[in-house]
Amino acid sequence: MLLTTTPSVEGKKIVKYVGLVTGETIIGANIFKDLFAGITDIVGGRSSSYERVLREGKDTALNEMQQYAAALGANAIVGIDLDYETVGSGGSMLMVSANGTAVILEDI
Repeated sequence: MLLTTTPSVEGKKIVKYVGLVTGETIIGANIFKDLFAGITDIVGGRSSSYERVLREGKDTALNEMQQYAAALGANAIVGIDLDYETVGSGGSMLMVSANGTAVILEDI
C-alpha cells in the first residue's frame, strides 16, 4: 500500500475515494527513560530512548491506519497527517494519531 502526505500521487489517477482512515496509539513513558532523558538534557545530546518511543508510536499508528484502509479495499492513503500529543497526569503518556484519505489508485 502506498502511503503519502501529499494529496495526490504524481503520474497516478485516483479512481475512487474510499474515505477517511485513522490510526492511534498511546504509549506510556517509564521512569527509567525519564531518568536517562533527564541526564541527556543536562549534559546535552539526543535522547535515543525517547526517539525510539516516538518511532514506535508513529509506526504503530500508521500500521493501524493502513490495515483499516486495506479492509476498505484501498490501495493507497493520501494526505496523511501525523499528530503527537502528551496526555495523562504530568504528560506521562504520548499519543500519536495518524489520519489520511484511503483511495484506490489506477494500477500501482
